[in-house]
Amino acid sequence: MTILNETYALPNGVEIPKLGLGTWFIDDDKAAEAVKAAIELGYRNIDTAQAYGNERGVGEGVRTSGVAREELFVSTKLAAEIKDYDAAVAGIDQSLDTLGLDYIDLMLIHSPQPWADFRGGDYADENRHVWRALEEALEAGKVRSIGVSNFQQQDLENILQGATVVPHVNQLLVHAGNTPSELLAYCEDKGILVEAYSPIAHGAILEHPQVKALAEKYGVSVPQLCIRYTLQLGTVSLPKTANPEHMRSNVRSTPYLWAISAWVA
Repeated sequence: MTILNETYALPNGVEIPKLGLGTWFIDDDKAAEAVKAAIELGYRNIDTAQAYGNERGVGEGVRTSGVAREELFVSTKLAAEIKDYDAAVAGIDQSLDTLGLDYIDLMLIHSPQPWADFRGGDYADENRHVWRALEEALEAGKVRSIGVSNFQQQDLENILQGATVVPHVNQLLVHAGNTPSELLAYCEDKGILVEAYSPIAHGAILEHPQVKALAEKYGVSVPQLCIRYTLQLGTVSLPKTANPEHMRSNVRSTPYLWAISAWVA
């Protein structure tokens, strides 16, 4: 039994593996082989996005992996620039077509604002329209679960005002140097599972002296330590890599340690 066999249950009963493969910055022409390598190693949770530009390759890797589709959990995200109902409906169908899949296990709104205005203007109405499109896709069976990414509490509260489905997931930047405790607690209270993307802090934490010392003390790598930190927060951990050796190493994480964030200033 490894972390790859462990899952969380979303509120609608869908099971999501606790550890997944992030594919940000993996080129489309390399994505299929990376996904196939991860699946061969036992990964069952694969995360992509329209903005990553690699949905085609990810879908190819899933389809040609030799593992039954129902055993795999595939996530993608609507482009952050999609902020109206009709574009969201079209975007969902576009991802299904690009991935070459009959359904998507989890589809997210990538950001509450377009990237050009990230953390800027108010897109409250627009996000509610996009959410309605996701709810309808869920009802139609095009997707099995729906959620958001990079949403702060006020963004979630806006969605909840008119939602018939509470977001199943909020995918956030969470790592040992960035732990949004109040937002994590809010999501837990609302029954929203948090996915931690970039749990190794985009690689920036690899040379942090205190984290390196702690990893050495416990005989693990810094990535293993940081992945364990996000897991023990109760999140899904999504380290990104195209390297099969890193994929294999990331599965082995240290036993529970609660004070990592206190050592990362």
